[in-house]
Amino acid sequence: MKNKIIIVLSLLLMIVSGYFGREWVIKTNNTQAKIQNSHLKPIIFIPGSSATIDRFDSLIATLNSKGTKHSVLKVQVNTDGHLTYSGRIRANDQQPFIIIGFQNNNDGYSNIKKQYNWLNIAMNSLQARFHFQNFQAIGHSNGGLIWTGYLENDYSEDQFHMSVLMTLGTPYNFSEASQTRPTVMLKDYMERKTNLPNSLSVYSVAGTEDYTDDGVVPVQSVTAGKYIFQNQVKTYTQITVSGSDAEHSSLPENNEVITLIQEYLLSVPKRGEKIVPKKITSDIN
Repeated sequence: MKNKIIIVLSLLLMIVSGYFGREWVIKTNNTQAKIQNSHLKPIIFIPGSSATIDRFDSLIATLNSKGTKHSVLKVQVNTDGHLTYSGRIRANDQQPFIIIGFQNNNDGYSNIKKQYNWLNIAMNSLQARFHFQNFQAIGHSNGGLIWTGYLENDYSEDQFHMSVLMTLGTPYNFSEASQTRPTVMLKDYMERKTNLPNSLSVYSVAGTEDYTDDGVVPVQSVTAGKYIFQNQVKTYTQITVSGSDAEHSSLPENNEVITLIQEYLLSVPKRGEKIVPKKITSDIN
């Protein structure tokens, strides 16, 4: 009698497991099909330290005034991993702007490590909600460091495809002006650089008030990014903008930076056409 009960319970367990397993497979396949067939290709922004999800409001207003109006979604990642959403993505908008910020937006390498892990939580949540695979990215200041850490530690080419990364005044060697004295962070990024996707195009923009720094970050710290990206990604390009509006905090509103975003992230060049902006020095693989 006891054996019969065990057999019946085992059969019931197999039936229940089979049913829920089948439902899980169907749901997973449907989700993957939505992701593969999605035409959504957002541009995802990350601000620098001490900046909030409103950091790019002026830049976005300028971009939207010059052409196609892009919808805006803002995501704040709280320290407990909970996400707070504001704004929305219009149904017919294939290239919306998404801003990801952090409740703990403090500076420092130990905090940047936490932030790129929080970024991974946000990216997984966004994909689950909007079923996209392709995207482009912009990071201002430490926002570029967060993107770099994410690419080296959490990004999966089976899950996502980031085609373009543009960094603005990103201090790859922090405040160190000499590239012969790499910081611990730069060494770590160099050590894991083989994890970077080889299909990625990177544009590293440095601002200069006097051709030495942007008032905060030394130019040499920005250009130290070449030790991370060069010969690891599809193309790596260094761009320098100068003048009174090239100060560190002003870079996202700089007219040349706005033009670069329009040309490299918002425009689709005709076949065979190559866009070459002003004041550009290139290291292209």
